[in-house]
Amino acid sequence: MTTEPVLNIVDLRKVFATLEVLKGVSFSVDRGEVKVLLGPSGSGKSTLLRCINWLEPPTGGRVEVNGVTVDSTNDTAMRAQVGFVFQDFALFSHLNAIENVTLGLTKVKKLSKNEAKARAREELAKVGLGNREDYYPSQLSGGQQQRVGIARALAMDPDVILFDEPTSALDPELTNEVLGAMRNVASQGITMVVVTHEMKFAKDVASEIIFMDQGTVLETAPPGEFFNNPRTERSRRFLQLNHLG
Repeated sequence: MTTEPVLNIVDLRKVFATLEVLKGVSFSVDRGEVKVLLGPSGSGKSTLLRCINWLEPPTGGRVEVNGVTVDSTNDTAMRAQVGFVFQDFALFSHLNAIENVTLGLTKVKKLSKNEAKARAREELAKVGLGNREDYYPSQLSGGQQQRVGIARALAMDPDVILFDEPTSALDPELTNEVLGAMRNVASQGITMVVVTHEMKFAKDVASEIIFMDQGTVLETAPPGEFFNNPRTERSRRFLQLNHLG
């Protein structure tokens, strides 16, 4: 018996003025899978994530979450099922770590303050920040801020979490902190779609690599196949430029 994919992207398109950024992207994500989007800068990966979460309404095509098509009438409700970890952390500066995590739990999930705090403490502990719940973003390193962002996404118990280059603003040491937290998320069987330039993470954690260029999907393959025997010349050049070919 087959089940609906958690996430189904069908012919997704996005045009800004006269610039066509997404040119008909399609793929699906089953429960527990980790799909990693690779490709050069400007290939449309981050725009794709924002369209999946309806932070940017698509120009065409459709996004389905658990078989339900997302549109302007239900995008807010559906967004609760799709977590998002931003590249620039997107924490509220006037709230401390635990308040940043509890906000969605009280406003969207309608948990009591005590229930929300208990859940937030649990998720902050999972990302190694159980002793930082009272710290404000300005008191946290970039890596710690990003881990608060991951805890915030996890706390909402989404069906899938989207990660938009979560380590791009971090130095190597802090990058390793965040990648460690993401590996832990993946090990829990949580469904993930990740835009990243961290090739080792992609090799180790991905169920499938989706390679994009100029707004289209050029290649999809298991990581071993993609990194060892890419099918397209563009994929081979990308890997060579990243010292992997």
